[in-house]
Amino acid sequence: MKFVDEATIRVEAGKGGNGCLSFRREKFVEKGGPDGGDGGDGGSVYLVGDEALNTLVDYRFQPRYRAPKGEHGKGSDRTGASGADIELKVPLGTSVFDEDSGSYVGDISKPMDRLLVARGGKHGLGNTRFKSSTNRAPRQTTDGEPGEIKNLRLELKLIADVGLLGLPNVGKSTLIRAVSAARPKVADYPFTTLVPNLGVVRLGESASFVVADIPGLIEGAAEGAGLGVQFLKHLARTRLLLHLVDVAPVDGSDPVDNFRVIEAELARYSEGIADKDRWLVFTKTDLLPIDQRDARIAALREAIGFEGSGFQVSSVSNRGTTELMRQVHRYFQELDAADSADDVAAEAEKEARIREEVHAFSAWQRQKRRARRQGDDDDDDDDYDVEVHYEQ
Repeated sequence: MKFVDEATIRVEAGKGGNGCLSFRREKFVEKGGPDGGDGGDGGSVYLVGDEALNTLVDYRFQPRYRAPKGEHGKGSDRTGASGADIELKVPLGTSVFDEDSGSYVGDISKPMDRLLVARGGKHGLGNTRFKSSTNRAPRQTTDGEPGEIKNLRLELKLIADVGLLGLPNVGKSTLIRAVSAARPKVADYPFTTLVPNLGVVRLGESASFVVADIPGLIEGAAEGAGLGVQFLKHLARTRLLLHLVDVAPVDGSDPVDNFRVIEAELARYSEGIADKDRWLVFTKTDLLPIDQRDARIAALREAIGFEGSGFQVSSVSNRGTTELMRQVHRYFQELDAADSADDVAAEAEKEARIREEVHAFSAWQRQKRRARRQGDDDDDDDDYDVEVHYEQ
């Protein structure tokens, strides 16, 4: 199945049914009075989380959805039937934005989460509702209200605990194959990973977490070079980033420069993601002579100036991978034990910031692509400089 993590859809809620104007006409019943019933409510549109889905591809082929309208009221005080609600299933991790206003609508993060995205119109009132002691034969009715019509932007961000970050061919896919049952493609050329992959790391019967393998970045990714930054949004929900650095790149490039390229692209994309806890992982260490390995890695770390946790692994020989995963699990345990109400509030604020940054960057990219197609792309507007406002 094709992996699609963005889609634009149009949802139309049903119109409410009109109230009925009717009077009771029955043999031997004189002056029967009003008996017009109310209309039915229009159907609403909901998005529902489905853990069996992992792509928005269906919404690329079917972008428009309309809920049934409510039936009109009838005589004999009969109320019209309400329109049935429709439920659109989406993968867990889907953020929803109003495409016209750019405002945030909601998030689907748990199975069976139900988000109202278009409310059905309220029913109209029949003339029975307007009878009174001074108005015995009312001829007033009201029409049903129209349902909401919205253009929505769906953005899928995979839900994972750990995100792997780095240039193409630094060993991200090999690492996830070594520590989980996931089997992403591995080859000796760049961009073998074209879509994100998820792997579940199990360290015991009750100890597990999810790792996301993100397609590699290159310099200029923010401007669309390589695969661009279209998949970086999937790091938004991670709790920890592992920045992988190849200690012996086959192209002869400098690992220090490679590290700084990724850091610059990440910071340009989202300051919130760049501020996430990040560990440095040196990969392919089996390519270094044993007697030079520790000195070489120590020199690289000093040149990089990284102050956080650092590890060295060889995914092919499984050297250091198990210890790395144990340290990650221990980190999550300590994080969960230390969480307080203030920490939860701060994390929610950070997530809101990241969500708005990611959405703003995506909107900027779409605007540039649209301008290029129309032939009026302005080179002076190439720099991304969007101020993000979000509700705390």
